[in-house]
Amino acid sequence: KEDCIEKYIDGLKKEIKCEVKKILKSNIEYKVTTIYIGGGTPSYIDSKYIIEILNEIKNNSEGVISLSDSIETTIEVNPGTVSREKLEDYKKAGINRISIGIETVNKKYMPFLNRYNNKEDIINKIILVKKYFDNFNLDLMYAFPKQKIKEVLEDIDFVSSLNPTHISIYSLIIEEHTKIYVDKVKPIDEELESKMYYKIVDYLEKKGYSQYEISNFSKKGYQSKHNLVYWNNEHYYGFGLSASGYIDNIRYTNNRNIEKYISGSYIYEKEEMTKQIDMENELIFGLRKREGVDKRVFLSKYSSTIEDNFDIIELKKNGLLEEDNNMIKIPLDKLYVSNSILVNFIGGSTNEGRREN
Repeated sequence: KEDCIEKYIDGLKKEIKCEVKKILKSNIEYKVTTIYIGGGTPSYIDSKYIIEILNEIKNNSEGVISLSDSIETTIEVNPGTVSREKLEDYKKAGINRISIGIETVNKKYMPFLNRYNNKEDIINKIILVKKYFDNFNLDLMYAFPKQKIKEVLEDIDFVSSLNPTHISIYSLIIEEHTKIYVDKVKPIDEELESKMYYKIVDYLEKKGYSQYEISNFSKKGYQSKHNLVYWNNEHYYGFGLSASGYIDNIRYTNNRNIEKYISGSYIYEKEEMTKQIDMENELIFGLRKREGVDKRVFLSKYSSTIEDNFDIIELKKNGLLEEDNNMIKIPLDKLYVSNSILVNFIGGSTNEGRREN
């Protein structure tokens, strides 16, 4: 909705300003360590709006919100929206990390994703990005209908040849109310999808990318600081249409209706976190990481051990969890089926009596 862009950016700046006023009243000092502009394609709009958003964060804090010296500021872009002018503006505005959604370079699957960039275009855009940014992520999707392992490896070989500092991989998920769901697209065989996943993991690790989370790989020192905030169950603000946040023990989701959001109706729903739910989230998010959850950190945060609250003995006995030097983690060969393991921590799976899920 082109006519909504300016109104939406105004609404977004008002929401940020409104939240800063609340912080001022609370007399709590916040340190901002990461800023992430995404998802969707924020690079679609004029870069002047991105500058306005970042200036709103910087100029309205009045000393209560301070930006870390090593702040990571990321923007998501689509290759088709990358231009020299936008990259220059992003750099001047303080952005220091770019996340580029390539998804696939196989012409057979591009129309399926409504993408039409060819390899030469993508190479030229990456060359341009490298002139301004050292740190950039490339997204890749796999598990398209009828896709073969050979085709997945061709995609990942191309992506790694561009030498990004970070690579994210995502299997195709067919969700309700999407076009591919309406078109009755069927997912590929689960066993084949699992083979694709482990082939990618093996390939990228041989190329020097360390897997630090189920779907994320990086060169040394280039893990996504922002995503680690989520997986470490830390607090963050979510501003904008349908954004989510976790502040002062409240998880909230913003309005999904753009007209209501622009009118000033920002938050759609809130949920107060109980200690039990927070501990569950600590494990559900933390076990996505290859290193897992640190038992000492858990004890420090909750004044209680993991074993006091969750029956992990059976999971360890069945090889679904392992412990190494105070770290509880999911073994590599079980990462692909992690959801079936994580569900054990939902709903009070404690030593006092485990509830069936």
